[in-house]
Amino acid sequence: MEASSKLFLLLFLSTLALLTTPSFSQTTPADASLAPAPAPDPGCNGVELTYDLWGGATKIRPFVTDPTQQAYTFQARATVLNSGTTTLKSWSILIKFKYKEIIVTLKDAVLTNGADLPYNTTLDANATSFSGSTNTDLLTPIATANDLSLIQGTVDMVGTLFGAPKTLNPFPESISLEDPSYICPPFAKPGNYTFSVKMCCVPNPKFNPNNTVISNITDPKKDYKDPPTGDLIITYDVIQAYPSSYLALVTIENFARLGRLDNWHLSWTWKNNEFINSMRGAYPLDVDATGCIYGPQAAYYQNLDFSTVLNCQRSPVILDLPLSHYNNTQLGKIDNCCRNGTILPKAMDPAQTKSSFQMQVFKMPPDLNITTISPPTKFKIAGGSPLNPDYTCNPAVRVAPTEFPDPSGLESHKSGFATWKIGCNITVNANTKPKCCVTFSGFYNDSVLPCSTCACGCPANRAGPTCSTTTPAMLLPPEALLVPFDNRTAKTQAWASLKHLPLPNPMPCGDYCGVSINWHIATDYNKGWSARITLFNWGQVNFADWFAAIVMDDAYDGYEKMYSFNGSAVGNNTIFMQGLEGLNYLVKMSNGSTSSDPMVPGKQQTVVSFTKKTTPGINIISGGGFPSKVYFNGDECSLPTMFPQSAGFRNVVGPARQAVFALLVSLVMILGL
Repeated sequence: MEASSKLFLLLFLSTLALLTTPSFSQTTPADASLAPAPAPDPGCNGVELTYDLWGGATKIRPFVTDPTQQAYTFQARATVLNSGTTTLKSWSILIKFKYKEIIVTLKDAVLTNGADLPYNTTLDANATSFSGSTNTDLLTPIATANDLSLIQGTVDMVGTLFGAPKTLNPFPESISLEDPSYICPPFAKPGNYTFSVKMCCVPNPKFNPNNTVISNITDPKKDYKDPPTGDLIITYDVIQAYPSSYLALVTIENFARLGRLDNWHLSWTWKNNEFINSMRGAYPLDVDATGCIYGPQAAYYQNLDFSTVLNCQRSPVILDLPLSHYNNTQLGKIDNCCRNGTILPKAMDPAQTKSSFQMQVFKMPPDLNITTISPPTKFKIAGGSPLNPDYTCNPAVRVAPTEFPDPSGLESHKSGFATWKIGCNITVNANTKPKCCVTFSGFYNDSVLPCSTCACGCPANRAGPTCSTTTPAMLLPPEALLVPFDNRTAKTQAWASLKHLPLPNPMPCGDYCGVSINWHIATDYNKGWSARITLFNWGQVNFADWFAAIVMDDAYDGYEKMYSFNGSAVGNNTIFMQGLEGLNYLVKMSNGSTSSDPMVPGKQQTVVSFTKKTTPGINIISGGGFPSKVYFNGDECSLPTMFPQSAGFRNVVGPARQAVFALLVSLVMILGL
C-alpha cells in the first residue's frame, strides 16, 4: 500500500474514534440512582434442595460374593433452603432411594410417617418422606435477614445400603419437595466422582391453594393451614411456653354421626426426647421415669426430681380419669375431663362429645427456645369396648391458634401460643367382622329368621362339637332367642322336625356376636303399624349409656313414637334411640335361676309405632317395615339376607326386593294364577 493511502486510512480511523467516544457526562450520570441495576444472581429464588454424600459409601462386614447383596455404610445430608418470598410450612422432603437403604440414625429430622429407627426404605412404594424436627417451618430471607438457622432445614442420616456402584457414590434415584405448590426439576445424574447435587424448586403457577394456606410475608407466623376434618379431631394447644418446657391442652372431639368411644386410649410418639412431667384431667397408663433416668434427660436436667416425673416413654399411652377425680385440685379441675374415657356422638348428648386434659412437657436440646416446639407424631386412639370403632389418624397440621374465653370474664378472647390439629377417621377393613347382628320376625310367621352363620366371625380354634361355618343358619322358635346359641341345638332340631325342614349335618355354627337385636313386626293396620325391638347382651361387658340406630328406607317419614326408649328421627332415614334415664344400662349375661338353667342375657325392649299417612302404599311385610341398616353403639350390625316369609313368599333384602316382588306379581298376572 502506498504511503499516502496509509496516512489517509490512519486519519479516518482516528476521526471515527473521536466521533463515537462518549463524553464524561455520558459515562458518569449526574444522579447515581439512575445507574443500571446489577445483573440478577443466577442462583435459586425458590427452595433449594441439596443432597451431599460425606465420604461416599464404605464396604462393611459381612463380606459376600454376590455384589448386589454386599452391605455398605453411608452418611448423607439433605438440605432444604428457603430462598423465596413465602414461608415454607411443615416442610418435608421426598427421597427415592434405589439401593435398599436402611436409615439407622437421623438428626434434626424425623420420618414423616412417625416410624421408628432403623427404618427399611423399601417399605415405601414411591419415596421416603423426611420432615424437620427442629425447624418445622422455614421462614423467608426477607423476614429473617437471611438467618440460615431460620430459613434452612437439614436431614442428617447414617444408614446401610446394598450393592453400591463401583464409583462408591450411591445417590438416590430422585429428591423432591413434598409440597404441591412447588415444581422441582428432574434429578440430574451425578458424575462418577460427584458427591453433591442440588436443584431449585420454584412455585407452581398452576397450583390452586383452595385457601389451604394463608400467606403473609410480613408475619410468617400467620401462614396456617385449614383445620382438618374427620370423625374424630384431636387438638394439641400450647397454652404456655417457656424455653425448656410448655403446657399443652389436648382435646378430643367426636364428629362422627354415630361413632362413640368408651375408655379411650390415646398414644403418640415424641420427636426429640420430650417427656411428661405432670398432668391434669388424664393419666398415663404407665407411670415410668426410667427412660429419663438412664437417658439424656437426667444428664441435662440434673436438678430435676425425676421421682415426680410421670412418663418418659417415647410412645406414652394416656387414659381418661374417672368422674370421682373431677374436683381433685391436683389431678382434675379441667373442663371436659374425668368421664372415664366416654365420648358420645352429638346425636346422643352434645355435652359429652369432648374430652380434655393438660400436661406439662419438658423439652431437650437443641429445642431450648420458646418458639421451638415440635408436636408429637403418630397419634393413635382406640376405645376399650369391643364395639368401639377403629380409627386411623393423619399427621398433625399447624392451624391458627385457638382462642379461649378470657379467664377474667371480660368480653375478650385469649389466644393460645400454637395449635396443631389431627384428623382421625373410622376405618373398616375388608376383613373386619361386625360385632353385633340382627334377627327378623313377624306376627304373620311363627319362625324367627336368625343371625347369619359366623356373622361376627368364627373363632379359629373353637372348642366343642364340630359345626359348619358355611351352612346357612336355621329357622328358630321365638323362645330360642332367650338362650345362648350353644343351648339352642335341641330347640332348633325340634323346630326343624315340626316344620319339616331339612336338618344339616354338621349343624351350622353360631353367630358369635356379643350383641344381637331382634326386629319384630308386631301389627299392621290400614292406618299404621308397629314393631318391637329387643336388644340382647351375650357378652361379659355392661353397656352403660348405650344407643342404637336404625335406617328405615321406606318407613322413616311415618315414624311416630317409641314407648320405652328415647327415640328421635335425626335425618338421612335414621332413627336414633337410647334407654330412658335410669334405664339406659344393658347388663351383661348372667347365671340362670338354677345351676341347670342356661345363662340369661341382658335385655332391653321397646315398641315403635308408625303411621301410614305419610308413607302411602308402603308394604310392611314385603320389606318396607324392616330396617336396611342397624347400629349398636356406632357399630353396624350384620343383617339377615331375607325377610320372614308370608304366604309362601320369600323376600330378599336390599334394593332388589321391589323388583323381585314386581316380577312375581307380573308372572301371576300373565299365567292367570
